[in-house]
Amino acid sequence: MILIKNGRLVNPATNTDEVMDVAIENGKILKVEKGIEENGFEKVIDAAGKIVAPGLIDVHVHFRDPGFEHKEDLLTGSASAAKGGFTTVVCMANTKPVVDSVEVLNYVQNKAELVPINIVQAAAITKGFLGKELVDMKTLKEAGALGFTDDGLPINDTALVMKAMEMAKELDVPLSFHEEDPSLIGNPGVNAGEVAKELGLVGAPNVAEDVMVARDCMMAMKTGAKVDIQHISSGNSVDMVRFAKQHGARVYAEASPHHFTLTEDAVREHKTFAKMNPPLRTAWDRDKIIEGLKDNTIEIIATDHAPHTTEEKTGEFQNCPSGIIGLETSLALGIMSLVNAGHLTYLQLMEKMSVKPAELYNLDTANIAEGKPADIVIFDPNEKWIAGDYASKAENTPFTGMEMTGKVKYTICNGRIAYEDK
Repeated sequence: MILIKNGRLVNPATNTDEVMDVAIENGKILKVEKGIEENGFEKVIDAAGKIVAPGLIDVHVHFRDPGFEHKEDLLTGSASAAKGGFTTVVCMANTKPVVDSVEVLNYVQNKAELVPINIVQAAAITKGFLGKELVDMKTLKEAGALGFTDDGLPINDTALVMKAMEMAKELDVPLSFHEEDPSLIGNPGVNAGEVAKELGLVGAPNVAEDVMVARDCMMAMKTGAKVDIQHISSGNSVDMVRFAKQHGARVYAEASPHHFTLTEDAVREHKTFAKMNPPLRTAWDRDKIIEGLKDNTIEIIATDHAPHTTEEKTGEFQNCPSGIIGLETSLALGIMSLVNAGHLTYLQLMEKMSVKPAELYNLDTANIAEGKPADIVIFDPNEKWIAGDYASKAENTPFTGMEMTGKVKYTICNGRIAYEDK
């Protein structure tokens, strides 16, 4: 039994923001009230001056397992997640082999039993990520896949996407889409702008994202499917998602901390460590993303945690893989770029990092209430620290060495301490 005393409970599911105690027993929330007596508890955590919130949920991570364990694996990825305050993550399917069969899905699920947090494995939408034939979505859902995505690659066959949405609507599962038309991209990983020109590259323009977001928003309106627009980077795409929502589409959108914090200028300083798909764009795009977060056009913050080895990320820009890690800096960047900047309250930030991700994947968590799973993060919103010393195998991020505000002190998953800052 664990008792959390004197913490500022920020629980968006109940719109609670006040000092409360939280008692945990047998993996569940036993009670939430003021002045709970300490007698009988195995561990008492004094959370005075700290925020106690639902465990964070990331609907977009790459743990590279199976097939690319030299970059990350389920064990190190989970340690990174726990250090960042995450109690649940959704792993993408672009592994080797691709998660397009029950056998590969079972491998991940069995290995996930060894880690201290909850792992949800998304399955591929198309077999082998080839964009030609749908997987057996019904069988994979029955085996435990809670959603489907070909993240990393767009699906260019519009009729196939429509068919996938119709099936997803029938099964009540989300589809998550990587929205970049490769035929419109000169060089991936950098915005088609001034910085790309300085590097002698063509880059990736907004329109490569915009055309696919528009397509999938319109089809979501037609089919009624639950659709997630992943790592939105273009201000125009934010407007299109807003339009689709206003017309009844079940479209969710996720923003990554790097996209609401940085611009393409970061590529000048950090080079390949600021290369990702879709790329960092202009200050206008960043501000449009923040606007979308403020008015709930964008309901979800997701890291797109994408580990690569240092060797892979230190070659020529155009030859290096895209992607950065993000689990251990996500909360602090949300605090600094959104809360401290006056764009969101802590209730709103926690909603985007727990409640709405849970809603997308139909998870019964993200609520510190009696009888609910005891998935909790405790963090000091004012503590400063320097980004680095990662639990992840990888270090590919432009944020290393930056002073951060907001530090995770405890991550509790299913009533057990998964991480403690010592």
